Amino acid sequence: MTDCAFTLGDLTLSPRPSGALWCASESMLCVSDLHLGKSERIARRGGVLLPPYETQATLDRLRQEIDSLSPATVICLGDSFDDLAAAQALDAAHRADLATMMAGRRWIWIEGNHDPGMTDLAGEHLTDVRIGTVHFRHIADTSRQEFEVSGHYHPKASLTLRGRRLSSACFVMDRTRLIMPAFGTYTGGLHVSSPELRRLFPAGATVRLTRAPQHSIPASLCA
Repeated sequence: MTDCAFTLGDLTLSPRPSGALWCASESMLCVSDLHLGKSERIARRGGVLLPPYETQATLDRLRQEIDSLSPATVICLGDSFDDLAAAQALDAAHRADLATMMAGRRWIWIEGNHDPGMTDLAGEHLTDVRIGTVHFRHIADTSRQEFEVSGHYHPKASLTLRGRRLSSACFVMDRTRLIMPAFGTYTGGLHVSSPELRRLFPAGATVRLTRAPQHSIPASLCA
């Protein structure tokens, strides 16, 4: 994965095909928008029922990344739970999975707009965190002039290759800002050509598709 790496501030970061972000120098894994408990929250609110497997599927994928990389630090970049009630509703097996993954490492829960507060799970519960010169928060803050990694928008991109249309979750970035894809199962996405994302990158951006994170593609080609 070394050919995927890029520099943001004083950190060298590698996007993963899973949608996670790896920083080898800090032994740090970052994931965003897990949305654990999404099917439970929708059922509780009387919405269209989804197969109730997304929490386990998301935790399984997270465990694969942790087993592969053995990070010293894990940052969950907000909206880790579909709401705070979903966090409380996690069953014993899912709590045990999380406890096993968290054991022996620093685990940081960043607050999101879906989960704006502390849960009863272990780990640090923060609104944001700075690692080196890079700030990690849930929603991009355009009022600050600083290096930043955020989530929230679940960016996706489309590209035509050899006459075939390819759509994928993606990382979106410029020289100072990176927006991560959603890591969770059943999470939708906002296209990189949307006004919301274009506003965050007025000078243009590049994307890294999770299907091919080694390639840096101008966002203008992904309309």
